[in-house]
Amino acid sequence: MSNTPDLKALFKIGYGLYVVTTNDGTKDNGLIVNTVMQVTSTPCRVAVTVNKSNYSHDTIKNTGKMNVNCLSTEAPFKVFEVFGFQSGRDTDKFKDCTPLRSANGLVYLPKYINAYISLEVVQYVDLGTHGMFICDVTDAEVISDKESMTYSYYHANVKPQPQPAKKKGYVCTICGYVYEGETLPEDFVCPLCLHPASDFEEIK
Repeated sequence: MSNTPDLKALFKIGYGLYVVTTNDGTKDNGLIVNTVMQVTSTPCRVAVTVNKSNYSHDTIKNTGKMNVNCLSTEAPFKVFEVFGFQSGRDTDKFKDCTPLRSANGLVYLPKYINAYISLEVVQYVDLGTHGMFICDVTDAEVISDKESMTYSYYHANVKPQPQPAKKKGYVCTICGYVYEGETLPEDFVCPLCLHPASDFEEIK
């Protein structure tokens, strides 16, 4: 057993993916989080952890409320681009979306979610780089029976996968031998069938 912890073990902890929606008094905003969990049943309380560098962190501290949108496996990568890869400080994340509103006045997504939960902050825990909001559940609604989006599902099925670099080459039309390279020498002879370069075609 090593004295140094293998931090990859933390990747085995199951996480969901959520859009937390807020309003700073002038505009609606939202961000992707993966740390939402029910912490007590009586009273019904949920903890949400948000990076302090996110604009929504300060908005939640100032307003004391948020909605948690539970993403379903139907959510496309575009949702993560909008809510995860740009800041609400200088971006209107709902400019291409007509959201719905819950009883607390905050928006929730019109699609790609299977539930939303309205929360009111009752306690704040400073975690250094992040802040944890302990919240009472004030409202909640199940939208669909679609499976919830997990962090592992996102990485395996939603996030675009890097494509291997395509090698440049030429294939012999006689025997199928592949020559790898940017250009095929004019005097090249296939080592298998001994046909000349004129019998090779560029791999498209």
